[in-house]
Amino acid sequence: MLSRFSRCINSSALILKRRLKTVAYSATETSVKTEKSLTSEEIFAREEKYGAHNYHPLPVALARGEGIYVWDMEGRRYFDFLSAYSAVNQGHCHPKIIGALKSQADKLTLTSRAFYNNVLGEYEEYVAKLFNYKKLLPMNTGVEGGETACKLARKWAYEVKGIPKYKAKILFAAGNFWGRTMSAISSSTDASSYDGFGPYMPGFEIVPFNDLPAIERAFQDPNMAAFMVEPIQGEAGVIVPDDGYLQGVSELCAKYNVLFMADEVQTGLARTGRRLACDHEDVRPDIIILGKALSGGVYPVSAVLCNDEIMLTIKPGQHGSTYGGNPLACRVAIAALEVLEEENLAENSEEMGMLLRSELMKLPSDIVTAVRGKGLLNAIVIKETKAFDAMDVCLRLRDNGLLAKPTHGDIIRLAPPLVIKEDEIRESVDIIQKTILSF
Repeated sequence: MLSRFSRCINSSALILKRRLKTVAYSATETSVKTEKSLTSEEIFAREEKYGAHNYHPLPVALARGEGIYVWDMEGRRYFDFLSAYSAVNQGHCHPKIIGALKSQADKLTLTSRAFYNNVLGEYEEYVAKLFNYKKLLPMNTGVEGGETACKLARKWAYEVKGIPKYKAKILFAAGNFWGRTMSAISSSTDASSYDGFGPYMPGFEIVPFNDLPAIERAFQDPNMAAFMVEPIQGEAGVIVPDDGYLQGVSELCAKYNVLFMADEVQTGLARTGRRLACDHEDVRPDIIILGKALSGGVYPVSAVLCNDEIMLTIKPGQHGSTYGGNPLACRVAIAALEVLEEENLAENSEEMGMLLRSELMKLPSDIVTAVRGKGLLNAIVIKETKAFDAMDVCLRLRDNGLLAKPTHGDIIRLAPPLVIKEDEIRESVDIIQKTILSF
């Protein structure tokens, strides 16, 4: 009787399990169907209703990406000329990087730094040797990398340089952008970033970008610990300094025993036609900050590189991150860097960038007043009129099949994935030319 009762219970459980599975499948099917049936306008409305209003996206709802292209909810294809602010240098959903993600996700994703994992050391060694530094500190986002660099600079200032405790200063270039944390906005000269969020971080000073005499005057202060600068200012509108600026920065930092910290989060990793933008002038900063394309846009990964004298000033418990250096991030980042090297993307960026700028120079100067950039980090300046501005141009570019975003009102960044080929550059230029001429 007990056996028959057990069989009955097991049979009922099996039926229930099958029914639940059917219900779950139906729910999933309905959910997928509903998501696929949403229009772009419905996507916009949902975000507007449930999301914070801290961004103002171009009105296009993307559902898929591959290489240099993205597709919206209605299946329209676009050239991506923003590359997620240079996070997808390797192209959208690069198969090698996605493969590394999937493979590692089946094994181990997170241990925290409370324990060792079998991928972090491999990642640290690979990146440190690739960029010729002794040590790597892993973080997740670019702004975390900037925060880490500032902490390292202050600790070095007190323990190595001998600056009196809590008197250390860090110098920044006006027009910088490295994020929106309290430290990042405290170094900003953009009111839209800092206004309304004070009081600000003490010990930060600002000098004009591309001004070596101003840096030397600031370095007269014996409490100056570091100078942090983007080799090319991206968010400011792709502002390229004079030839020799970075070399001059390096020499001044050495002369006054001040750390040279290069924010290569957007300019690094082949974007400007070199592995690092600093390589254009053969300078080697004391601290390098990497992010964005360090994971090929697949997973948040950032890193700070420097030598022992600086890195080992921070002791256990003084800095870290639960997710920083997790096995999934490390495996993805190794694959992302291998793609840059194996596919010679720095060389392609240099060649395609020269072609792109040469073609953009042919645009009518009464509308496009300037073309600038290095590699595939470029910008055009639109002459603002009462009839249209840079946002109007970007909206019409979208209608014609190319996505870009304006910055600072009159500037449009043009930064496609580095896997772009010559025929695709020419097709993109045709779209840009057609759009500009339509005004």
